[in-house]
Amino acid sequence: MSDKSVVLKTWLKLKNLPLGNWLFSKVVCFKAPYFGSMKPTILDVKEGYCSAVVKNRRSVHNHIGTIHAIAQCNLAELCAGVMVDATVPYKTHRWIPKGMTVQYLAKVDTDVTAVAKITMPRQWQDKEDLLVPVKLYNTRSELVFTADITMYITKRK
Repeated sequence: MSDKSVVLKTWLKLKNLPLGNWLFSKVVCFKAPYFGSMKPTILDVKEGYCSAVVKNRRSVHNHIGTIHAIAQCNLAELCAGVMVDATVPYKTHRWIPKGMTVQYLAKVDTDVTAVAKITMPRQWQDKEDLLVPVKLYNTRSELVFTADITMYITKRK
């Protein structure tokens, strides 16, 4: 377990505790405070995978009462970032978001769940662009949003 990232080790310690995923989500939002505005709950984390949910509430609404487009982008970036942090070999590599292309497919009028997933196992290179697809679903399991987030992976110096 010593080769696992701090994010993944923390998830593995907390996930089975009562309110463990809530506590883990709070820790992530403490580290990256902007994400806390959505009050996300991370549902699952493993190498190559992360899922998270945001409740449909007024604080994330736009003027027509649905989940705001930028809240959807934030949820996608949170999910992709947690997944990449749990996946990239932290002793030898680092990462940073480089770009995001999104598609809004439907109004989001329910809670929304994001899933970021890449194929594993894989070889890690220096100065590579990792494309992370993220899909958001409403509570009716309808695909409402997609994002392709480019993460720039480099070797540590």
